[in-house]
Amino acid sequence: MGLSYFIADTHLGLDYQDPVKREKQFASFLESLPQETSQVFLLGDIFDFWYEYKDVIPRKFTRTLGALARLADRGVKLFFINGNHDIWTYSYLQTEIGVTILKQPHIVDIDGSRFCIGHGDAVWYSTPMYRFMNAGFKNRVLQVMFSSIHPRWAMMLGHGWSRHNRLTRFKSEDDKTRSEYKEALVRDASAWAASFQKDLEAKGEKKADHFIFGHYHIPLDFNVEGGGDFSILGDWIHNPDYLVFDGANLKRETPHFENIE
Repeated sequence: MGLSYFIADTHLGLDYQDPVKREKQFASFLESLPQETSQVFLLGDIFDFWYEYKDVIPRKFTRTLGALARLADRGVKLFFINGNHDIWTYSYLQTEIGVTILKQPHIVDIDGSRFCIGHGDAVWYSTPMYRFMNAGFKNRVLQVMFSSIHPRWAMMLGHGWSRHNRLTRFKSEDDKTRSEYKEALVRDASAWAASFQKDLEAKGEKKADHFIFGHYHIPLDFNVEGGGDFSILGDWIHNPDYLVFDGANLKRETPHFENIE
């Protein structure tokens, strides 16, 4: 079938370090995907804040949107799963570029292997406050109210909130990389995946061979009790990486950027 790529947490538009260079790097990566590429799965938080209006296109993502459009024109299938920072996709990516929006957790079969994919937020762990906020973000009435704000102010509010949320998280990176944090993440994700496998089996469906998620910004690979392997992608700020499946093997790789300023 060709090559399948899995990418998450590029956080384009985040005003941290060098956001313009980061977007150039990501767009360059997309442009460099080989001709054998058949599909690209964007697993959330590709944009640090994304909100669509009927006739307004968000700034800061021109190179990326162009690169995605050229991939689609080549015949590459593009799939997008909303993250907690780019929830608000309505029709632009679908109608203007040809992206297919998926809901997590999503099962996809590729060359005889079964993948369970998603962003990773609120899948195996979430607090009551997070569930409350997430429900608010997805509430259609609140979305209509937010849309009534002038885009200039709405984007300023959205990017400001997103930047505060992200930088607060980055400040705790040292804590998050501690062994106990990783152990808890592996434990909780493994337990959820094992339960997911049992549910598939109970329904008479084939179990997943691979689980791929983002959100946690820590590159991890581990096996799941009951079968399958689990991969968590890194972010493109501190731990840029991606996964590629060639029809037989799933590999984690690091993007290489040359002479991009």
